[in-house]
Amino acid sequence: MSYFFKFIELDTLSATPKYLQIANSIIKAVISGKLQDNDILPSINEFSSEMDVSRDTIEKGYSYLKKIGILASIAGKGYFIKNSKLLQFYKIFLLFNKLSTHKKIIYDSFIETLGQSATVDFYIYNNDFNLFKELLSKSIDNYTHYVIIPHLREDNKTSTEILKLIPAGKLILLDKNIDSMCGNASTVYENFEEDIYNALEEALPHLNKYHTIKIIFPNYTYHPNEILNGFARFCSEYAFNHTVIDEIEEENIEDGIVYISLMEDNLVTLIEKIIDREKVIGKDVGVISYNETPLKKIILNGITTISTDFKLMGEKAAEIVLNKEQAHYAVPFQLTLRNSL
Repeated sequence: MSYFFKFIELDTLSATPKYLQIANSIIKAVISGKLQDNDILPSINEFSSEMDVSRDTIEKGYSYLKKIGILASIAGKGYFIKNSKLLQFYKIFLLFNKLSTHKKIIYDSFIETLGQSATVDFYIYNNDFNLFKELLSKSIDNYTHYVIIPHLREDNKTSTEILKLIPAGKLILLDKNIDSMCGNASTVYENFEEDIYNALEEALPHLNKYHTIKIIFPNYTYHPNEILNGFARFCSEYAFNHTVIDEIEEENIEDGIVYISLMEDNLVTLIEKIIDREKVIGKDVGVISYNETPLKKIILNGITTISTDFKLMGEKAAEIVLNKEQAHYAVPFQLTLRNSL
């Protein structure tokens, strides 16, 4: 059985749960012909001892493979490969800049739409260019598809050069479109400039009771500058005073101002400052938050949001894989009006 463990890949940098890494390793071995129908797998105890992984993790991995029809088990025989011909091979490298509430929606939707048609190795680079480079560089030519959210704080052209190493037709960019990659990659993206402009235009009847709009856009943010372009264009066309704020902590909260918060930690600080100044949100001061989450329906009787359809983003990315196509899809953007405006 010692040969079997050469097939098992456990990556400490991967965000994929260990039981799925084990299941994916076995699936890859079956696809490559290293494991075949009726081959016996190690017992849970033997696997646990050899790989220093908990019995529960091994059992969960085996159960997953039984559920999708790859493994079977018989008393006295143990676990064995049941049907290698069930597999349709898509091996996907999934790379997110971070894991947040809305990124989890993308992940869940992507995995659910793929169903049992793929193995997915999931990584998070935490907006760190060096980690982004390391993870991608060691993965080139190992996957059928690369699905990547390319948000980096550095405006680093080297990241585009790294992406161009991925063979044409294998790369799917999520959330952010990179013009220079259009010939190499499919995209499921937000049109950041037009989205914020159109959302603010839709909210205009509610914005008209304020004289100034301020957007919180820290220097360290990974958000694209196209958001600022759409914001400035709207404010100029509809004659609003407008300001870009780097540090919300230093802001003096005054009546007649609407704040747009891109990041969750800034939203918390903003609300704390408004409450400390005894201002009424939605009357004295307006608040708009990027990215819809369930809590924003409840906080302070509802926070107005502008948000893309993250579930649809995951679905469309999976459909590009399953349909073996190259496509460019702008995901719809939605204003949800609540009491904070």
